[in-house]
Amino acid sequence: MKIDTVEYDEVRPGEMTGTAVQRREDRHLLTGDARYTDDIQYPGMGYLALLGSQYAHARIESIDVSDAEARSDVIAVYTYHDLLESGLDGAMPTAELDAEDLQEDGSNEEDTSVKRPLLADDRVRYQGQPVAAVVAEERYAAFDALDAIDVEYERLDSAPELDDAVSSDAPTIHDLAPNNVAFEWETGDREGTEEAFSGAAHTVSLDPSNNRVIPTAIEPRAAVAQYQPSDDKLTVELSSQNPHAVQSRLGDVLGLPRHRITVRVPDVGGGFGAKLQPYAGHLLTAWCSMQLERPIKWQARRTDDFQSMVHARRQRTSIEAALDESGHIVALRGDIDADLGGYPTVGGVGIPKGTAGMLCGAYDIDVGHVAVRGVMTNTAPISAYRGAGRPEAAYIIERLASACARELDMDPVEFRRRNFIPPESFPVETGLGMNYDSGEYEKTLDRALEHVEYDAFLERQERARDDGRYLGIGISSYVEICGGSAGSIESGQVRVNADGQVVVHTGTQDTGQGHATSYAQIVSDELGVDYDTIEIVEGDTDKVTEGGGTAGSRSLPMAGNAIRKASRGIEEKARTIAAHQLEASEADIEFSDGEFHVRGAPEYGVTFQDVANAAYNPRKLPDDVDPGLETSVYFEPEGSTAPFGTHVAIVEIDPETGEISFQRYLAVDDVGPQVNPKLVEGQVVGGIVQGIGQALYEDGHYDSNGNLATSSLQDYAIPKTISVPDIEWDSTVTPSPNNALGVKGVGEAGTIGSMPAVVNAVLDALEPFGVETLDMPLTNETVWSAIETANGG
Repeated sequence: MKIDTVEYDEVRPGEMTGTAVQRREDRHLLTGDARYTDDIQYPGMGYLALLGSQYAHARIESIDVSDAEARSDVIAVYTYHDLLESGLDGAMPTAELDAEDLQEDGSNEEDTSVKRPLLADDRVRYQGQPVAAVVAEERYAAFDALDAIDVEYERLDSAPELDDAVSSDAPTIHDLAPNNVAFEWETGDREGTEEAFSGAAHTVSLDPSNNRVIPTAIEPRAAVAQYQPSDDKLTVELSSQNPHAVQSRLGDVLGLPRHRITVRVPDVGGGFGAKLQPYAGHLLTAWCSMQLERPIKWQARRTDDFQSMVHARRQRTSIEAALDESGHIVALRGDIDADLGGYPTVGGVGIPKGTAGMLCGAYDIDVGHVAVRGVMTNTAPISAYRGAGRPEAAYIIERLASACARELDMDPVEFRRRNFIPPESFPVETGLGMNYDSGEYEKTLDRALEHVEYDAFLERQERARDDGRYLGIGISSYVEICGGSAGSIESGQVRVNADGQVVVHTGTQDTGQGHATSYAQIVSDELGVDYDTIEIVEGDTDKVTEGGGTAGSRSLPMAGNAIRKASRGIEEKARTIAAHQLEASEADIEFSDGEFHVRGAPEYGVTFQDVANAAYNPRKLPDDVDPGLETSVYFEPEGSTAPFGTHVAIVEIDPETGEISFQRYLAVDDVGPQVNPKLVEGQVVGGIVQGIGQALYEDGHYDSNGNLATSSLQDYAIPKTISVPDIEWDSTVTPSPNNALGVKGVGEAGTIGSMPAVVNAVLDALEPFGVETLDMPLTNETVWSAIETANGG
């Protein structure tokens, strides 16, 4: 389905929602008027650069900064001890670990947090961990000065892989967990699961791994800080997904109250979860500005991002399904070893637990049990990346679903259809404790199969194999959890000025999603005002006092509903004012097409513009109504949302080279009602490309000494336009009962559905060679080697 955009002036208020209005954000991005953090310049600015550890695991014997300090263009040099002497004992946030999770062989149950200093104290735990900081008059002078710092290390054995870290002779990375296991956790019913397995007609097991990926946004991390000592006011501008979280962390580290800290986010060149948390560079930029009383800028280089920004996804899983005679999954059990990196982040600890909970996927499985072990390694810390646990889970369960179909000699489509949760069961709690709000999984499957002409493809596949060509089709019927949850809130404020202009504030942060477009569409419909009279404000903690940022596909389910709720509040007050103007009862006032009129007498009416003007004139207001027309609200959903869909990949394998070529890629997604279908399509397509990247190209790899072997774009492959297929997209609509808009969230759906579709397609193509399992990334060499091995080579 090809979606064409329309100009906003072609659509009337009241008809905006559901229309593919042209993005209002694009003009300044395409004309060079975009303003990213590195575009910001202030007089007297200094430039911060960070020296990363050259080793993965080592004690710091000494740091000699004298040569760097002697350079005429260097303003200051700092080490951990300099920060302490200046009164800064700040640290990066890490996860609080439950004492009962820690192992009994020497762990300290009174201290359950791992300290992660802004600059390494006496020990480094991953290559690239910041060790020293330089501030210089020019950017490249700061980088040059890093080379003048002499660090004496005592190298220690490192454990960059999961097996290394849990072996009996592994080096201890943190004393808190002598065996490097930060936590052990489980979900489900172990006893009931074992009982179900004991009576199973078939069991099918699989050991899939999720490879390490390195978030690679177009814009590396950056920050600019200005401190005004006269009023003790700090302003930080940075590339971020959550300005309020940054503001809070700055306050904690620097000892400033939040009202003295302003965080602003200019245009952002990609976030994908990796820019949710502040990093040492962000916090040190602010601290250096306060110390030196001048503006300071930090701009990470690409290698800095590869080595010291969070990594993602690395998990190793053993999964097993118990099946009855008719091919229904009656139970599921598994074990997950999750790599946490050198420091356990909140995301790193939470993500594998989320993976475990999502392993039932779209299937009606009564009972299950999954155990998770979080393992610290000498690698960059692991945290959120687009999907954050749900792509990992979808990859595992959808690989397992296809393996079960092979075991039963059943069509993979029929196996899925037989095991789907039926529509009448919703809302449902899965056998692993996750709650799904609504779903009709067969609808997306049927639509996808119709598009790809499934039966005709199977016939074509057989003919191709007779001709020595190897085609494969991969199915992925995914489900995810996103969109906020009960107990989470988001702010929304709508203000109508006397001239009728509407200003909307909310606590999310646009990083390319199109918030200014979709939010304005909602307000236009609710208030009956022209789309171009609506301004959307976010990403500024002075203007928006609270917010949850953008992550977990929460923007539209949370902020969209907050804005809708605030708009309804505006309408309610405006109705009171209109009734006064029309000398009628409020109960007799109707509102449509931007006008209030008396029921049954449409000729007696006032426009929304008239009401806005009257709202700021006390003489035109009822005695008990205060001047002004604005509403501030917080929205809390009834629960999370569960988008779903079916993705289909069709590939061809060249057995001589292992090369994979796409013939088709088709996605049918259900994210509930779509405020702007073109924005939804864009989010799905972008997510699919990132999923294809992990499936075929991307692999963050450390050597045996803990050196990152993929520390630049010369070594770390990401998808290019020439390697990505034309992506066909369609959708169905199943509203969520957990929010008034019924929307479900879409930002991560494409990534979640795509990885298993691609890998299942490759394995289907390799079926004639007897290749039954492969791990990502499926590079040409990986595929060729599998074929050669299968052929006895």
